[in-house]
Amino acid sequence: MRVKNKKLERRLRIRRRIRKAVSGTAERPRLAVYKSNQCIYAQLIDDEKGHTLVTASSAGLGDKNVNREKAKKVGERLAEKARAKDIHGVVFDRSGYIYHGKVRALAEGAREKGLKF
Repeated sequence: MRVKNKKLERRLRIRRRIRKAVSGTAERPRLAVYKSNQCIYAQLIDDEKGHTLVTASSAGLGDKNVNREKAKKVGERLAEKARAKDIHGVVFDRSGYIYHGKVRALAEGAREKGLKF
């Protein structure tokens, strides 16, 4: 697939490489991260069944611009929902994004609330 945007093309190439190695199960689901221009989304996915187990996003946190504090709250909310469903360990899928800024804040928020990865 050819994309005109070089940065997006690079991210998609990295994403495909990551997904070859990372797969989620019911006991240890995949924590998938997606960033748009206005929101950040996180899901826990069981790849064996193709089901989304838990989801959280910054869409319900107020104004539309996301910063690191809101990303951290999304990670904390996701971890709380996961613990309610008795999920303690996950496999982190950063979807080709650099582990920095909002993606890192989301991961740290999830770790602080008890998710292991």
